[in-house]
Amino acid sequence: MKNYVIIGNGTAAVSCIEGIRSVDGKSPITVISGEKYPAYCRPLISYALEGKAVPEKMNQRPADFYEKNGCRVLFGTKAVGIDPENKTVTLEDGSCLPYTKLCVAAGSSPFVPPMAGLDTVEKKFSFLTMDDMLALDAAVEEDSRVLIVGAGLIGLKCAEGLAERVRSITVCDLAPRVLSSILDEEGAALMQEKLEAHGISFLLGDTADRFEQNRAVMKSGKTVDFDILVLAVGVRANTALIRDIGGEVNRGIVVDTHMRTSIPDIYAAGDCAEGFDSSLGTNRVLAILPNARFQGECAGINMAGGERTLKNAVPLNAIGFFGLHSLTAGSAPEGCEVFEERGPGKIRKLYTKDGFLTGFTLIGCEERAGIYTSLIRERIPLDSLDFELLKHLATTAAFPHEERRRKFGGAV
Repeated sequence: MKNYVIIGNGTAAVSCIEGIRSVDGKSPITVISGEKYPAYCRPLISYALEGKAVPEKMNQRPADFYEKNGCRVLFGTKAVGIDPENKTVTLEDGSCLPYTKLCVAAGSSPFVPPMAGLDTVEKKFSFLTMDDMLALDAAVEEDSRVLIVGAGLIGLKCAEGLAERVRSITVCDLAPRVLSSILDEEGAALMQEKLEAHGISFLLGDTADRFEQNRAVMKSGKTVDFDILVLAVGVRANTALIRDIGGEVNRGIVVDTHMRTSIPDIYAAGDCAEGFDSSLGTNRVLAILPNARFQGECAGINMAGGERTLKNAVPLNAIGFFGLHSLTAGSAPEGCEVFEERGPGKIRKLYTKDGFLTGFTLIGCEERAGIYTSLIRERIPLDSLDFELLKHLATTAAFPHEERRRKFGGAV
């Protein structure tokens, strides 16, 4: 009988549990959870801040999930070290847990760059976890002026959650546009316009250089007075546990297509892992919820002695602000061809190269986008279907009859 240990308790961790149990229904599983809550859906914390969701309804699995799967969960506990020779995990209280197979699903942590005077700011927050949301929720008042440093997904979702609750919100970012790592200039402008229509102000190409209590001095010399500061500059993968024992680490913990790290019997999954991106043909961190699910399940199956590989993971970002939704997937490699279609509040861009769809951006027209995603993941040659039809409409009618029957079943 094996002894499984999982470090972390998010999407990758619960999927790892399910992967293990699909092969091994009896061996004990211990989950080390740094947070004190059952696994919850992190993207919902902005909706909880807005009052559209309650923490008790945000759990990823039913209340009896851990019990039914024979898991012991150590809530509010952190792993501080791994001994790969003796196969133990050391906890912050000094105790050790033995393992046969270990999965590191430790997620990521907020990145806060050095900023002079930050220690003089009394009310400053991150926005990554349930506790971050609860602390911010308790601090804001109707008359609060909020400054958010970072115009990426985390910062903007925080802004959306607070928009109807505070006096003003200013978002600053050194990048020249919002969501700069996800959207191009045109798509970002459309999203920014929607956010500005709900009273959110932006200082782009500029960011906080230093703080003087409740005043931020920007790199441009401008000043912004605030009552609440939210730091949403970015996140970094939690790689220390593997790096400290000599495992291969880049931006994330390097894994192969089985989710194995360079250390025997240790796997990694989720936001802390650097796995294969099929749209680029190389490894990189894909810190997105669907990828965490796929990686966690793959790791669990292989830990339990099954056989699973993950070779078709692609970047996928689903974003929505005040009813305007965007979906991006894959990549736009150098030399690719771009099909563009626009309408009021809508943008459709498809990127192709060497006869394959490599990526897309859909804003305001994301219905049935899974069809495009499958073209990227499965590397389906575009000359095998009616791509001219797909350029304008995501429809199964673009596939040959036999392919429709194989992929989608039923009367097609």
